[in-house]
Amino acid sequence: MPPTADPKDVLREIAFLLEAQGAPTYKVRAFRAAASTLDAIEPDELSRLARASQLQRLPGIGSSTARVISESLAGVTPSYLKDLQAQSPVPSAAGAAGRLLAALRGDCHSHSNWSDGGSPIDEMARAAVALGREYQALTDHSPRLTVAHGLQPDDLRRQLEVVAALNDELAPFRLLTGIEVDILEDGSLDQDEGLLAELDVVVASVHSKLRMDRGPMTSRMLAAVENPHVDILGHCTGRIVTGRGRPQSTFDHERVFRACADADTAVEINSRPDRRDPPRELLELAVAQGCRFAIDSDAHAPGQLTWLAFGCEQAIEAGVRTESVVNALGLADFLAWTATHR
Repeated sequence: MPPTADPKDVLREIAFLLEAQGAPTYKVRAFRAAASTLDAIEPDELSRLARASQLQRLPGIGSSTARVISESLAGVTPSYLKDLQAQSPVPSAAGAAGRLLAALRGDCHSHSNWSDGGSPIDEMARAAVALGREYQALTDHSPRLTVAHGLQPDDLRRQLEVVAALNDELAPFRLLTGIEVDILEDGSLDQDEGLLAELDVVVASVHSKLRMDRGPMTSRMLAAVENPHVDILGHCTGRIVTGRGRPQSTFDHERVFRACADADTAVEINSRPDRRDPPRELLELAVAQGCRFAIDSDAHAPGQLTWLAFGCEQAIEAGVRTESVVNALGLADFLAWTATHR
């Protein structure tokens, strides 16, 4: 870290690393809130408060963040940052997985604080820009998923306006309009079809009744995969592999993946460490069926955008080829592909 690094930048870097490590949301928010507090403080005033050991008088500044600020102003790398860097929380990929990661031009699945994400839309977009992405899809949840604050149609229309204004500012980077739409029990989609047709990217996922019997679940997923608005089938088994975990949903894997190949609907390789969905044997089956794939972060915070590295490792282990990965396409070609589903 260079001498006298801006404490705001250091606090945000710590938050980013914590997110990549999967740290609790409250801890991440503490560092982001501290950085936001400093946005309103003049540098001279901040230095005065640090010399007087009065930083904790500022709103949102606690003992840990005060120490980070003081050490940054003193021109030394804060111990908190050094500890995080030593733990290497940001995933990396080597060999074939690293080459696949380098080939990815964008990410098709991410969330903001408009639904269950932890950061504003612009923070998510700027993090994608900093990572060198050409595009990033904003795919907040649909209305039925109330636990995730799913967006009603009017909310989604307002979000489209926000995205358009942000794209004017961040060009040539493109924040794609999108949604992670719930696949309802009968296979229909939880959003107005006319509105779905306006979006750049539609990820369809099952979030409810995950233990349906094999037959009804298969029919449910087939209806969604074959829906002309759907681009990507999200985290197809619904499994959770950390903590208390959650078992895979049961469905006819071969029929669903064959339908994905026939409809040119991409199968998502969900990179979240708690999902890693689909598991290797199903991913190999999807490869054998001739499916396309989307390697997605499913990020709910800026630091989680780095999780694409995990998905690339999954893809290589299962024999996924770069040319079958839709987000290895450049922006124009990617949008031309999604347009075929409208």
